[in-house]
Amino acid sequence: MAAKKPKASTPNPGNMSPSVWFYSILLTLQYGFQPIISKRFTRQYSSPSKSFNSKFIREVIVTSSVLTCEVAKVVCALILMAKDGSLKKLAKEWTLVGSLTASGLPAAIYALQNSLLQISYRNLDSLTFSMLNQTKIIFTAIFTYIILRQRQSIQQIGALFLLIMAAVLLSIGEGSSKGSSSGDPEKILFYGIAPVLVASVLSGLASALCQWASQVKKHSSYLMTVEMSIVGSLCLLASTSKSPDGEAIRRYGFFYGWTPLTLIPVVSNALGGILVGLVTSLAGGVRKGFVIVSALLVTAMLQFLFEGTPPSVYCLVALPLVISSISIYQKYPYQVKKKEA
Repeated sequence: MAAKKPKASTPNPGNMSPSVWFYSILLTLQYGFQPIISKRFTRQYSSPSKSFNSKFIREVIVTSSVLTCEVAKVVCALILMAKDGSLKKLAKEWTLVGSLTASGLPAAIYALQNSLLQISYRNLDSLTFSMLNQTKIIFTAIFTYIILRQRQSIQQIGALFLLIMAAVLLSIGEGSSKGSSSGDPEKILFYGIAPVLVASVLSGLASALCQWASQVKKHSSYLMTVEMSIVGSLCLLASTSKSPDGEAIRRYGFFYGWTPLTLIPVVSNALGGILVGLVTSLAGGVRKGFVIVSALLVTAMLQFLFEGTPPSVYCLVALPLVISSISIYQKYPYQVKKKEA
């Protein structure tokens, strides 16, 4: 029947428009640079050269950088909505109940996830962080099956097992490594590895909820960005009444540890959130998979160039596992059988 034709109309990675290539390249660079620039521009040292004798003296409060990033996301999304004309329709179509239903829970989850990622940035080397962060694909697959009944192919299940093996290797490597950013293996485990893995679980859940909202509620990516940023910021502000970050803000001020350069990772992270929505909507998940793999290679190169330390043996073994698992997962989606269609 003619109604079945749209099923086959999936984005073709080999036939991308110039704008999709542009967004994909930007997102690849943003993913690759983000761990390094976050680590470099959210800390102050006694010497601008960050030499061996220079001492770390203070760092940006995590909540302040997350809140500022959310504000930047809202501003960027509103500008883009005004440009494409969808902002005018918002006053007629938007409702509070619809917004909370579609974006409220994912927003709260993403706010917590962002805070955990900020903590992890500071306690893991950049390549390890980037690879562990990819375990969110596993949890996305689990939650999309639970919420949307989206099945996985045999190849995809195999790819998930490869990714789990890589995550285990990285955990062992970081726990016993002496060349990481902190000499305390216990600190690396609880303040580096654990936060990024919990953030990956939350990312999978929020991603499935967002997919449900876009399919059922038909929310645009820009509108969801605005709603989720606002709700997430409100949740984060509420948590400051009792959190250590809230106490630090009251004692030292919201912009404690900030320099003009701190805006670089904040704005970069905000633009990355916008780009994720654009690449996914214009090119689909396959193209986003290529972006993720490319970003891992970018991070590896940048870590060697800017931090001067080559990846550990565990990272070198895990890197091809991560690349292979993500590539296989994206390349071999579940095919609906004729009798199921």
